[in-house]
Amino acid sequence: MKKDEPAISPEEITRRVAVLKRFRELLLEQRNRFRHYLEVLDKQREVIEQGNAGELISHVELEERILGDIFSIQKVIDPLESMYQAACPQGDAREVPELRSVVEELKTEAAVRMERNKKLLSARMIQIRSELKSLQGNPFIRRTSIYADSGVPSILDISG
Repeated sequence: MKKDEPAISPEEITRRVAVLKRFRELLLEQRNRFRHYLEVLDKQREVIEQGNAGELISHVELEERILGDIFSIQKVIDPLESMYQAACPQGDAREVPELRSVVEELKTEAAVRMERNKKLLSARMIQIRSELKSLQGNPFIRRTSIYADSGVPSILDISG
């Protein structure tokens, strides 16, 4: 502590420690969410490659829930980070910047994998469209019924 700095009260120290602990907990939770999200993106890639639409829908729904969790945690982290920086301007904890950088790396990796899955899905959609077009040219699919040209009935015999 420098001579020109005022002494910090025990209440202030307790408040700073609480802010630091909560900030650290949220960063750890965010890191875990991103790791889980990366696993989901890897599984989603496999599902896209297999072409299973039902599983793909469930993966997209899971992805949306995880992204919602990530964004809600981020909404809490941002103000808490400001409080942390105001309470500890010199950055007493060494673990927090480390966790922050890990979370940023995971964000970057998630963006890369999400873009990869987007490209795979686009390629798969193009493939499915071409398969559908090839089916439309199939003469057996558009074959009309042998009864299609028989006309409309005008008299019905109910005598039996």
